[in-house]
Amino acid sequence: MEKPEIGGYSPIKLEMEPGTYWWCTCGKSKNQPFCDGSHKGSSFSPLETSIENKKICGWCTCKLSEKKPFCDGSHRSLTPPQEA
Repeated sequence: MEKPEIGGYSPIKLEMEPGTYWWCTCGKSKNQPFCDGSHKGSSFSPLETSIENKKICGWCTCKLSEKKPFCDGSHRSLTPPQEA
């Protein structure tokens, strides 16, 4: 089974309106935390997520959360790459 790429090292907090959103599961999307189709040709597909009421969401970008698509703090176990 393929492993997702790490799309980020912290959650993305956004105020969301009610609606349907497609969360990136592969980590390759340039539009994190949402799908942009970068998964095509892989075993990944986006996760449909419905938001019932306007609220602030902490979207997972590391793709390791047990509460997908939302952050559970799993990114804290990762070490971000050092910039040159």
